[in-house]
Amino acid sequence: MRVTQASEQTQFLAQIDSLQSDVSATLNQVSSGQAYTEPSQDPAAAGTVDSYDAVLAQSRQFTTNANSAQTALNTEDSTLTQVQSQLQSLRTLALEANSGTASGQDLTAIASQAQQIQSSLIALANTQDGNGNYIFAGYSTQTQPYTQTSTAVTYNGDTGQPAVQIAAGHTIATGDNGLTVFNAPTGNGTFTTTAAAGNAGTGIVGATSVSGTYTGHNYTIAFTGTGSYNVTDTTAQPNTQVVTGGTYTDGGTIAFGGVQVTLTGQPASGDTFSVAPSSSQSIFTTIQNLVTSLQASSTSTTASPQLTNSINTAINNISQSLTQTSNVQASVGGRLNAVTTQLSVDTTQQTQLQTSISALQGLDYASAITTLTTENTTLSAAMQAYTITEGLSLFKYIS
Repeated sequence: MRVTQASEQTQFLAQIDSLQSDVSATLNQVSSGQAYTEPSQDPAAAGTVDSYDAVLAQSRQFTTNANSAQTALNTEDSTLTQVQSQLQSLRTLALEANSGTASGQDLTAIASQAQQIQSSLIALANTQDGNGNYIFAGYSTQTQPYTQTSTAVTYNGDTGQPAVQIAAGHTIATGDNGLTVFNAPTGNGTFTTTAAAGNAGTGIVGATSVSGTYTGHNYTIAFTGTGSYNVTDTTAQPNTQVVTGGTYTDGGTIAFGGVQVTLTGQPASGDTFSVAPSSSQSIFTTIQNLVTSLQASSTSTTASPQLTNSINTAINNISQSLTQTSNVQASVGGRLNAVTTQLSVDTTQQTQLQTSISALQGLDYASAITTLTTENTTLSAAMQAYTITEGLSLFKYIS
């Protein structure tokens, strides 16, 4: 096979181009600090890095979600602390009104303070986060959850509970709607005992408790002129049924249907007390009922049984609201702990992923410099050889 000078030149140039390409690639590695700048240079490592990058991006999104949840839950936790402080103050006022020594002027002043507490609670119920979202509106974060009229406080939010995903398969609630926070069971949480508005005697509802399995029925305790009473199950009206009866003792306990009711004072003939399952009631309704009772009795010189029963009802309901908000705050605390734990997990995971990516992409500078030196030396030698070879022409020997 005949090798011409032109073919030799082509081979030399191809080799020099290849050496220059190698030098250029190594220079790119050194300048970028990466073991490869094109996936084709190390397909296996590039594929693994792509997989790690996807997991890292998802983990960072979970971190963003968790930080958002943490901020929202901290806002709710702080607000609930203030709510409970207001409720404690309200309960103290109700106990003061029920002391038996409060004058009409005192009752008016207490009613005014209760209204101020109601305004403070409404403001807290309408708390907004740093983005202007109402934290107790459920999903309706742009709707003010509570509005007040002259007769009532209305909830305008929904029953939703916003949540975000903070890890694969782990979603956490970032808030609680107003009905969950500001509504609570009435009475003792299982049933309520209420004196009829038209009672003429001095009977007052005292302590109540569950003594067995409460049937969930409605009952009426009715007193007769002989000082005795009958308890009637009124759930299946009109087919009511007398379930028990007896002679009334001041301060004694009447037990029936899995409940116990203590009454004090002297009920008059015809007086009745009703027992019904607890229902959900807004703290704002409780406050409004309390204020109405206090204002209605502010002109009296002595506390009436009706006022005492009303205040007792309010105290029970306020206590239930305190329990409810405490339970919600405990839930918030648990969620905050979960978020904190997940953020720690995210930090560890992201550090490990970044370390693994750096190990695959990171450049061994010492090795790269050695390679670059070798490639430059080889390229220089090749170019010198080419120059010498190009100078060897037959015409140089013809004189």
